[in-house]
Amino acid sequence: MDLEVVTVGTELLLGFTLDSNAADIARVLSGVGARVVRRTTVGDDAASIRSSVSEALARSGFVIVTGGLGPTRDDITKRAVAELFGAPLDLDEAYLELLRQRFAKLSRGPMPESNRTQAEVPRGAEVLPNPRGTAPGLWLTGESGVAVLLPGIPDEMRRILEREVIPRIERYDPPAQGSDPVVTLSRTLRTTGVSESGLADRIGDLERQLGPVTLAYLPGVEGPDLRLTAWQMPAKQAEAELAKDVDLLLPALGRNVYGEGNVQLAAVLLDELRRKGLKLAVAESCTGGLVGAKLTAVAGSSDVFAGGIVCYSNESKIRDLGVSAETLEQHGAVSREVVRAMVEGVCRRFGTGVGLAITGIAGPGGGTEEKPRGTVWVAAKLGEAVESHKRWFPGEREEVRHRAAQAGMDLVRQMLAE
Repeated sequence: MDLEVVTVGTELLLGFTLDSNAADIARVLSGVGARVVRRTTVGDDAASIRSSVSEALARSGFVIVTGGLGPTRDDITKRAVAELFGAPLDLDEAYLELLRQRFAKLSRGPMPESNRTQAEVPRGAEVLPNPRGTAPGLWLTGESGVAVLLPGIPDEMRRILEREVIPRIERYDPPAQGSDPVVTLSRTLRTTGVSESGLADRIGDLERQLGPVTLAYLPGVEGPDLRLTAWQMPAKQAEAELAKDVDLLLPALGRNVYGEGNVQLAAVLLDELRRKGLKLAVAESCTGGLVGAKLTAVAGSSDVFAGGIVCYSNESKIRDLGVSAETLEQHGAVSREVVRAMVEGVCRRFGTGVGLAITGIAGPGGGTEEKPRGTVWVAAKLGEAVESHKRWFPGEREEVRHRAAQAGMDLVRQMLAE
């Protein structure tokens, strides 16, 4: 089944909001054998919405539209598509009462009159309940095909898509009798500490052995991902092909692979610390608490993450970590000597057996010929062993900071693995 996606919102065209909805829709649909063949983004303009939806229906007969279902004047998607289908808007009294009850339950006071428009439903459309918000999804069927309207708020959109739309799509386009349903499945290997080109060199001729599975390199600030995709084949065959090819690639990737899917390095590191009964403390200069934020974003991290210190100034390094003024004067804050003193100091401060320290020049200023912008020192301590490395990271300030945080956590992970 081929279909198209139209995302609505002037903020998407201006770049103020990233269009995550189209990507989420394509990912979810591929798992049930549906394929997004075109994605279009339009502003909050009725004529643009109508023409985009009309063209999508003419090409594929099925379109999913997100955005423009709210209660304000710029939310015009529903009316524009209803006009295209020749379906006047009727007030759904039952849904209107549901909205009133929802506002009362959430102690928002009486429902604003503007929300009344969200209870207007194109004649003949099926209402798709929205448990997270006030705008319901809608399923419209006409001579030109099917248009599914979903709210633009990502969390609300995903909930309706998974609970209401996917089951209907599976019924709408059943597999041929006696055949296995076909799917498009992917597995993603997450790597860090190696470049995209470095991965390509390691994989080399192995890529030719992947058979019907395709391999995509997905570069990112925290490290490139490798996505393997089995296209349009029976589910069991797709799973078997992916498992075979993952086993083929893993030896070449070595310990630069830290997980699969959407797993975060912070979660992997915390699990390894927990498994070994160890606690971690961190000292951060240029990353400004970013490592601590990543670790504490993982639920349950308090049992192994003892805490951290943001020692951005030299005074803080001296006062909070016990780094000597002489070491700072002689070697500078961004140096092997200082980062090793920092990791020793943070372990003493928190009484932990594992420590991490990061100091560097994130930019845009502060760099020298000897230590250019992007120069970072990371150090990890495990028991009596201390390991430190000088790294250079490209990019703007935030990219350098994120890459440095990732490199620091990966150094601890590597030491634990050894």
